[in-house]
Amino acid sequence: MKKFIILLFINAVVISAGIQSDKENYIERLNTLLEREISLWYPLCVDTLYGGYYSDINYKWELEGAQNKMIVTQARHIWSISNAALKFPKYRQYLKYAKHGVDFLSRVMWDDKYGGFYDLVDRKGKPIKENGKIIKKAYGNAFAIYGLSAYFRATGDSSALKLAIKTFEWLDRHSYDEQYGGYFQFMDSNGAPFTEGYNEVPPKDQNSSIHLLEAFTELYKVWKDDHLRRRLESVFYLVRDKIVSEKGYMRLFFTRDMKPISYRDSSDQVRSRNFEFDHVSFGHDIEVAYLLLEASDAMDLSDKEKTLGIAKKLVDHTLLNGWDSDKGGIYDRGYYFKGKDKITIIRKSKEWWAQAEALNSALLFAILFPVDNIDYYSYFEKQINHIENYLVDGKYGGWYFWGKDSVENMEFYPKATIWKGNYHTTRALINCLNHLDND
Repeated sequence: MKKFIILLFINAVVISAGIQSDKENYIERLNTLLEREISLWYPLCVDTLYGGYYSDINYKWELEGAQNKMIVTQARHIWSISNAALKFPKYRQYLKYAKHGVDFLSRVMWDDKYGGFYDLVDRKGKPIKENGKIIKKAYGNAFAIYGLSAYFRATGDSSALKLAIKTFEWLDRHSYDEQYGGYFQFMDSNGAPFTEGYNEVPPKDQNSSIHLLEAFTELYKVWKDDHLRRRLESVFYLVRDKIVSEKGYMRLFFTRDMKPISYRDSSDQVRSRNFEFDHVSFGHDIEVAYLLLEASDAMDLSDKEKTLGIAKKLVDHTLLNGWDSDKGGIYDRGYYFKGKDKITIIRKSKEWWAQAEALNSALLFAILFPVDNIDYYSYFEKQINHIENYLVDGKYGGWYFWGKDSVENMEFYPKATIWKGNYHTTRALINCLNHLDND
């Protein structure tokens, strides 16, 4: 397998004495967490009757709920299985479950009439309307590309690659903004974009942008197409140079011409009503630090040093401003109020996915910067302890939605929803094992 990205950023990696001495301990703990994740989800979530994967699983790992199926989580299951199989031969036995998901995407979730993937269907595969309309999203189609590309990489199944390319080409025709760059998030059933946004949500955003970056990177690993390369570069520089702010966090939503949406100058009432569109998302920031390095590596860009500096700024800002110094873990949201230089934490909950991304980036940067003013390795140590103490269910297994140190009664919250799968967790755990393998 291709050498991990850290080897392309520095000529030699000097692993700190702490990492070396603790390496076997952490490999064992990470492998244990990974094995439990894989075995809990599969084959339980595989819907053998209607295809695809179940979405709703209660706290005891029992199927319970409507079982609507969203393209994002369906595709993430394909990616998670494929990625695990690429790393560990013992997980190749699960590729049959990934194929099951690929078949569902191709047969049910792809719109044969207008193209593109439906965003949400019911358990049987009937598209679900949003405010009376079929709405397609760049975000969801990006994850289809992501999962299908990884499945091809793991199996060589050319039909999956063809569908990934078909999705990219459809998305590029309908969602790409030739005038200002970037991709429109919302489209109608036949692919016409909502160029001014939809349902009071702006037309462009960081979340769809960073996951388009992630998806195009995955596709580029297996399909070195010139046009894909141009689009990947355009999204990369959009995220790195426009979406990331000077302070080291990402702005969230944008007008069509990429002006950031901000309510800092608004009244308290208006600002609080719009925090969803204007805040600091620590989990996304520390996640995109890794995604920028991964994309730069895949394209072998010449400005790696600049990218590494921006990625470091994202990680540093998160750890210095969003870290819980008492129990560990990163908070969900912060805000820079007008006239204040110091950030205010406006949501102290700690979602599972953000903790996984923090684990990955903390260890990666501990290896990239073994000597630094910030002790990344210490953050990694505290983060894995936080995950094991507050996020992993010691009775039934799996990760809680929020850390039980930040939200009460997590023990009874569902283990799976249409938004909660195992993509963040398995990726972070496998990445950490990769980091430790490349010493």
